[in-house]
Amino acid sequence: MTGPLRPRGFTLVEVLVALLVLALMASMAWQGVDGIVRARDTSQGQIDRTLRLNAVIGQWETDLGAVQDTGAVPALNFDGATLRLTRSAAGGVQVVAWSLRPDESASTLLRWAGPVATTSAALQDSWLASQQLQGNEAGQLRALEGVNQWQVYFWYQNQAQSSGWSNAQSSGNVVRPPAGGASAPAAAVALPSGVRLVMEFAPGSGLSGSITRDALLEP
Repeated sequence: MTGPLRPRGFTLVEVLVALLVLALMASMAWQGVDGIVRARDTSQGQIDRTLRLNAVIGQWETDLGAVQDTGAVPALNFDGATLRLTRSAAGGVQVVAWSLRPDESASTLLRWAGPVATTSAALQDSWLASQQLQGNEAGQLRALEGVNQWQVYFWYQNQAQSSGWSNAQSSGNVVRPPAGGASAPAAAVALPSGVRLVMEFAPGSGLSGSITRDALLEP
C-alpha cells in the first residue's frame, strides 16, 4: 500500500522556461505598444504640419487681399527672395515682407510685419527697413520650415504688354496708364489681378512635393 501523494512543485527548468515565455510575451506586448505610440506621434506631427501650412497660406492670402497702393512706395514687389507689399491695417498702412532664408538643411519662410504707418515718410522708412532684414528682427516670424524653393507669378488681365501668368521678377515693366490725359501724374507700375505662389518642400520636412496657391487681389 502506497502512502499519500506528496505535492510536486515546479522544477528549476520549468520555472526558467515559464520566465522566458513571459519575457517574450512582455517584449512583444511592448513592441506593439511602442508601435502604436510611434504611429500616433507621426500622425499628430503630420496633422500639426498641415495645420501650420494652412495657417501660413491663410495669412499669405489675407495679406494679399489687403494690398493698398499708396503711391509712396511700391504696393507689391518680388525680387526672387522677398515679396514686399503694403497692406491696409487698423489706423494706417503696413509693410509686410515674406522672404525665404537658407537654414541648416532647407530654407525657412519668414514673415515680417512693420509698424503701422500714417505718413508717407514713415511708410518709406518701413519699406527701407524691409530691405535690410537679417532674420532676427522684432516682428519677424518663422512661418514655415522645410521649404526647398519658391516662386511667385503675377496675373495681368487686359494688359497689352502682358497677359496671363508671368514671372513676378520680370513683371515690373507693366505700367498703369495715367488717367486724365497729359495733366495726370506719371504712370505707375500696375498691380496684378492675381498672385500665384509655388512652394517646393524639402525631403524629410514632413510635407511632400509642392503646393500651388492662387490669390486674387481686390481691384
